[in-house]
Amino acid sequence: MNYTSYKVDKNLGRPDILFAVARIPNSSKAYVAGSDFKIHEIDFDNAKPDLRSFPAHSSYITALVLKDDTLVSGAYDGKLSWWKASTGEKIKTLDAHKRWIRQAAVSPDGKLFASVADDMALRIWDIKDAKMVREMTGEHKPLTPNDFQSMLYACAFNSDGKLVATADKTGHIVVWETHTGKKVASMEAPIMYTWDPNARRHSIGGPRSVAFSPDSKLLAVGGTGKIGNIDHLEANGRIEVFNWEKSERVHEFVTDKSKGLVEHLEFHPEGNILLGAGGAGEGFLAFIDLKEKKVAHQEKAAMNIHAIASTDGMKSLLAVGHHKILHFKMA
Repeated sequence: MNYTSYKVDKNLGRPDILFAVARIPNSSKAYVAGSDFKIHEIDFDNAKPDLRSFPAHSSYITALVLKDDTLVSGAYDGKLSWWKASTGEKIKTLDAHKRWIRQAAVSPDGKLFASVADDMALRIWDIKDAKMVREMTGEHKPLTPNDFQSMLYACAFNSDGKLVATADKTGHIVVWETHTGKKVASMEAPIMYTWDPNARRHSIGGPRSVAFSPDSKLLAVGGTGKIGNIDHLEANGRIEVFNWEKSERVHEFVTDKSKGLVEHLEFHPEGNILLGAGGAGEGFLAFIDLKEKKVAHQEKAAMNIHAIASTDGMKSLLAVGHHKILHFKMA
């Protein structure tokens, strides 16, 4: 993989902040959503990229899942809504969580998706039937050790969909069996959580992204290191890689040229390269060579990246974030 050959071939300005993206397969089209409570269909190859928009939620939209002509959105209002993607017609809305929905992840076969929220629950949903099929609770505590509200930020399926991982603000990570709801492993990444007992008595950080390797042997977790000033994400990005079956940390990586949260993690299909993306004001892409055990390449981005949708073995990356959409293409 030639990770040094990425070029930004599309840089689209936006009035909003985007937190979620779902690409339409085999096209230059995608759905994006964020701070204006709407879902937007865009075509980044079109001279006028905004194709249509429709109101969707009463708060920030943080999750989009697409399967065929079914689009599911999740938001800080705690609701999940099902849409007929081609028309924008609403099919169903559920009060899915009691607090902010932070993230959603679709299973490899596209039949299920997972959602996590600040009610500290992982819920598994049937995309087609719009029904919850399983709930996992009890492992992620609602309060931090300092008695502040915790958050359940991240979730991801493994390559066959039999496992799903979750990570909360304090750095507690859990691997679950999808079809039984049983916890099979847990790990800790405490460096990603910062508590300031003096100046503000407040906490910040926490893992924001998780990803299984293609062979499901490794679990990567992304966030930030210890933060000196909790009013600013001034710490470098941090990625920890675990042998989750042994609950053993095997690699630690720091984006020494970039600061901020690692909000997206993705393994290359061959498994030897790991992409991390995020930022704090200015964004970044970081490529980790697991064979060489190093951050092999870092590239600045014109925005804080919140989410990426990739295609063609990561040859094309559609990134969304603060007031921009960026399309990275491998030369």
